[in-house]
Amino acid sequence: MTTLPAVAQRQTATRRPASYEEYLLWSSETRFAEWADGEIIEYMPPLPRHQEITWFLFRLLSGFVEALDVGWVGAAPLEFKLWPDGPSREPDVFYVAGARRHLLTERRFEGAPDIAIEVISTGSVREDRVRKFTEYERAGVLEYWLIDPRPHQATAEFYHRDDEGIFQPVEPDGAGRYASTVLRGLWLDVAWLRQEPLPSYRVALLNIFRDNEALPPGLLAL
Repeated sequence: MTTLPAVAQRQTATRRPASYEEYLLWSSETRFAEWADGEIIEYMPPLPRHQEITWFLFRLLSGFVEALDVGWVGAAPLEFKLWPDGPSREPDVFYVAGARRHLLTERRFEGAPDIAIEVISTGSVREDRVRKFTEYERAGVLEYWLIDPRPHQATAEFYHRDDEGIFQPVEPDGAGRYASTVLRGLWLDVAWLRQEPLPSYRVALLNIFRDNEALPPGLLAL
């Protein structure tokens, strides 16, 4: 677990009983909402720091994946129906391998992402740390990143799915870098998330590509 800077957040989530069919009729692209265990969970709009971190991670992953042409990176809102009769979640940032792109329909993704990233807010703590943790584990997510920028709680946690399907925590290395096992060659310097303002994702990508001799030649030129 790595400590991040404190950022003030004031968010709450509301819940109300509803069937999945009611959730589909009620939800829209303008609402931050999920469905689980017979409830609609509606979140307040995220605060600026939440969005800064979300979009930095989205751009970092999408730039890496696009350069190597190894899949698809997206960001909420997009519904992931984790299993047929299970919950519908919307990870803040996600990665799906190219071979699984066919699971994307006109309305949703039928299954779980390979990497799910949640940036915690006050209103999403229990969902992200407990309920989504269990659901993502059951659904087959290979990596779960939990980034928590709240005051006095600021942490970055990373979990890999082991051979028995259980999430195991993984610490950054001695240099403070977390290396993905799903996207080989991608690493995240957790110190980047401490910077104010956040660093350029282009500079971060350049450092990643320079650091890995196994990546295809020509990426630095791009």
